[in-house]
Amino acid sequence: MNRHILVAVDGSAPATAAVEWAAADAARRGLGLRLVHVCGQCPRDEYATEFCAEALATAGDRARELAGGVEVGTELMLGTPAEVLIDESGYADSLVLGSRGLGGFTGLLVGSVGMAVAGHAAGPVVVVRGPAARTYGRVVAGYDGSPHSEAALQYAVEQARARGVPLHVVHAWQTPVFSPYMAAYNAVLVSVYQEETGAVSESVALWREKNPDVEITDEVLTGHPVSVLARAGAAADLVVVGSRGRGDLAAAVLGSVSRGVLHHVTCPVAVVRPR
Repeated sequence: MNRHILVAVDGSAPATAAVEWAAADAARRGLGLRLVHVCGQCPRDEYATEFCAEALATAGDRARELAGGVEVGTELMLGTPAEVLIDESGYADSLVLGSRGLGGFTGLLVGSVGMAVAGHAAGPVVVVRGPAARTYGRVVAGYDGSPHSEAALQYAVEQARARGVPLHVVHAWQTPVFSPYMAAYNAVLVSVYQEETGAVSESVALWREKNPDVEITDEVLTGHPVSVLARAGAAADLVVVGSRGRGDLAAAVLGSVSRGVLHHVTCPVAVVRPR
């Protein structure tokens, strides 16, 4: 499979939801599916190997049932899940996994494997929390003008096009902190706001011109980016963000906003980094 979606399988309910999401995405976008179960147990542990193989076979049957004529491949691999998935992501269009697996703590919304993979994978990583209760017919993307958000917007456009739904681009405006002794505070604040929001609107307008077949709207909302995207994501089928934005340190592999969105947005979240 030259172009395929890689799906992490482990027999958990979130992983099953990830398989179902990926099957639908593969069918929409004309991609193959490659399901991988990374069995971290000792290869001599026959019970563990048998469990992994059964979980993988069940997931493969479910994917074939949902994806119609899409090519579906399955593979049982040994190693550390996060490391294997990160390595394999380099050969895939995107990687889809559940929000937490069988080894995750119940109280964690996104497990350690999901966080590690989202920060290091070569391409888009989609984290699925559970089966969708309903569809809204809208994709939401967070945008701040950074290279990572540009890559996220490209993936969001592709998703909206494949689904035949509008793409809503959201930019969160946080009021800068000025000294209380600074004169003409209001004038400076207005100037900064106009400059930043104007630059965002111009960038989104270029995306709109390049993709006339996709309805693209944009909006500037006041508040912390995580809160803004969580509210927008409450009525979306997918939220797309860059792995880190302008405010994150260059050394960070997963920014604070991306991390917060993974924990607070209830619909599937795609974290995208430039290849």
